[in-house]
Amino acid sequence: MDLKTELIKRRDIFNKELKNYLKDGQPRFLYDAAKHLPMGGGKRLRPCISMLSCEAVSGDVKKVMPLAIALELVHNFTLVHDDIMDKSHLRRNLPTVHVKFGEPTAIIAGDLLFAKAFEAMNNASSDFSVFKEINRGLVKCVEEICEGQQLDMEFEKRKNVTEKEYLDMILRKTAVLFMFATAGGGIVGGGTREEVKALREYGRYLGLAFQIWDDYLDMSSNEAILGKDIGNDIRNGKKTLIAVHSLNNAVGDDKKVLSEIFGNKNASEQEVKKVFNLFRQTKSVEYAKNTALRYSTEAKKALGVLDDSDAKQILIDLADYSIKREK
Repeated sequence: MDLKTELIKRRDIFNKELKNYLKDGQPRFLYDAAKHLPMGGGKRLRPCISMLSCEAVSGDVKKVMPLAIALELVHNFTLVHDDIMDKSHLRRNLPTVHVKFGEPTAIIAGDLLFAKAFEAMNNASSDFSVFKEINRGLVKCVEEICEGQQLDMEFEKRKNVTEKEYLDMILRKTAVLFMFATAGGGIVGGGTREEVKALREYGRYLGLAFQIWDDYLDMSSNEAILGKDIGNDIRNGKKTLIAVHSLNNAVGDDKKVLSEIFGNKNASEQEVKKVFNLFRQTKSVEYAKNTALRYSTEAKKALGVLDDSDAKQILIDLADYSIKREK
């Protein structure tokens, strides 16, 4: 069973649903801006894992589609706003929404995607108790994403952040959406409390592994592979696990160099490369890689309570993929 083939199969099913849902509206410029990122591609991981989680508890995957759409729209809403805050110019090898349509329209387009997510949830379940549970879960999820984003911005202004603080931040900013995707899929699929708990833990560890691997890629890839601005994290002083580990472990002149360059928005390419090298010298890049590997292993362990199935195996393979991908 090939992971890529299985994900593409589910992605194509999801894309048809999304295309039917994200229709044109007025003002046209706003709707073009709102559709720019969601219709611009992407792995569709969050919808796919909600579908797979539903399948893993023998649920009807058709019933999870409204939830899958809501997940993807919330994810894209956060990306639109995140790119504005980070002043990023590329996303998925496309101009970011604020670059193409202007910052004011990009903000409104993100808000529109957010509203559309909850509109999709209106069709999530005919069982009121199930609807109430997953709708409450999405609300809580968005709240935590906002908290995580604020912490991320506050950390940029601080010289030092502990690893524990960093992990709490990415749990809220990134992992909670994975957790909700897996748990929500299990709930809609009629899973037991034990199964839903296992899927939620799987999503937690998968999300942590995924974000930390993103940190690793940003320090080990090139712009053509990654599809976003290399060096932004260093210039913005973004506290990735690599940066946190390096800042807390560098000594002497290395610590002084990091203090002077990290967070300098006008840092030259040569200075950025100097920080890249320091991240490697302090073994921080390797540390992040190994941490992501550990969380991937924990994600696979969490699925132990589920009965064996094709969907379960794909989720296991996905945990491996999360720390092997190149973008």
